[in-house]
Amino acid sequence: MMLEQDTGLSLAIAQIVQRLKGSSLHSQLERQARGSLHKPEIKLESLKEDIKEFLKTSGWEKRLQNAVYSELNVFPSPCHPAAPPEHMKEPLVYMRKAQGSWEKRILKSLNSMCTELSIPLARKRPIGEQKELLNKWNEMGTDEPDLSLFRPVYAPKDFLEVLMNLRNPNYENGDQPSFRNHLGLIQVPLKVKDIPELKDYFSELGLNTGQLGIDDSTQVPPELFENEHVRVGQTVLTEQDSAAAQQYVRQGCPTALRAELWALILNISNQPEDILYYEQLKSNVIQHDLLVDSLIYKDVKLTASNDDYYFVFEDYLYQVLLCFSRDTSVLEHFSYNSATPPKSYIRGKLGMEEYAVFYPPNGVIPFHGFSMYVAPLCFLYHEPSKLYQIFREMYVRFFFRLHSISSHPSGIVSLCLLFETLLQTHLPQLFYHLREIGAQPLRISFKWMVRAFSGYLATDQLLLLWDRILGYNSLEILAVLAAAVFAFRAVNLMEVTSLAAAEAVLADLSTLKVMPLLQIFLFATVT
Repeated sequence: MMLEQDTGLSLAIAQIVQRLKGSSLHSQLERQARGSLHKPEIKLESLKEDIKEFLKTSGWEKRLQNAVYSELNVFPSPCHPAAPPEHMKEPLVYMRKAQGSWEKRILKSLNSMCTELSIPLARKRPIGEQKELLNKWNEMGTDEPDLSLFRPVYAPKDFLEVLMNLRNPNYENGDQPSFRNHLGLIQVPLKVKDIPELKDYFSELGLNTGQLGIDDSTQVPPELFENEHVRVGQTVLTEQDSAAAQQYVRQGCPTALRAELWALILNISNQPEDILYYEQLKSNVIQHDLLVDSLIYKDVKLTASNDDYYFVFEDYLYQVLLCFSRDTSVLEHFSYNSATPPKSYIRGKLGMEEYAVFYPPNGVIPFHGFSMYVAPLCFLYHEPSKLYQIFREMYVRFFFRLHSISSHPSGIVSLCLLFETLLQTHLPQLFYHLREIGAQPLRISFKWMVRAFSGYLATDQLLLLWDRILGYNSLEILAVLAAAVFAFRAVNLMEVTSLAAAEAVLADLSTLKVMPLLQIFLFATVT
């Protein structure tokens, strides 16, 4: 057993070393080490130790630690050396197949829109159009292109239909409905946490721990806790330690420190080369027009532009999402994402592999509501390249899991199952009542979870929720909150007699307070 652990550890180390070798941090460290050779404190006889000491005192060791910590958080621990690469993407064959056929459907929808509208997937913009776009780059929201013929490639409810039909072929359901058949919509046997395990996992959210987002903590007067919490937060920022920041935000972020703390956790420092990279993506947008640009425009117009909190950020959303669609570095995340980037062929070369290109270049086709992943971040970051990097990192760590089929604990399938299991176990009468009247709870909560509650909660509450997503490096809290919302509105829901009435009871979540709901559901309910 110990031997296996050692092998796993050395594999993980080798993987991280390999990944960091190609990074700009590696070349910066080399440059610093070379530069230090001229310093008087570096002696030839103890060269290695002296350089290590220099990197430590000059802050470079901390940067390396943060980079390693970031790698550990993002990339899954390596599989057995003999395991094929698709196991890292998704270990279960039936999940991979389901994801593959879902991708075919999306691509078919995209291609049929192309054919119907006689629009190419990509074209080079004429010089005049390039100049015009460059001039109005900061006010693209004033543009009113006719998008009536464009439709979102898919909406969350289409995706839910696919998840409802997922089955494990090795798992005999039989004709007799057993209770394990699960009365919910998700019918796949995945291991999800029960309440005692969730209490343990989210122990820092307990009733006896100070929290930001709770107004009347009984143990400590809130202002005392907040002042002390701010002081600790400032220390964490001074230390520039990603791991400490991640632990710290589990109790919530003070508003003034949130932007910096999130950037520290995500290891985003907005170096000059990052700003340059963003500018290159921008020039790519200026030069080429993609079909997905119209899908992005349409999505922003349908969602964020109509939102009381987010309509002011319309221009930022276009900038970030258009650049995101061109960013080929996003393709890297497909090594641990069950999805595979779609391919298209250069015109006239259909079926010839050497002329196949990823489309869109980042491999991600936006769906209805996609822009809501970016909108809340606009409250924190006002510098486009920084906003862009934070969003990209949030996407490749978390958000991709909300629209791909996988068995990962933070994947949308597990979240749906966790939500249904929590409700079925702890509010069985409510669950059964809603099921009987044709208002399966997941039909209502699915859209909340797919969007990570963006656009449903008030922004201050949403940011407190996302603090915890970053703090625990997990999306499971979304399912817990969804169940907590049902528990909170249970009395009203017990009286409804139709899906429409149940939806009406849960239509407005903007007055809800996230932390009290989570605490009551997890820690104040008798289990």
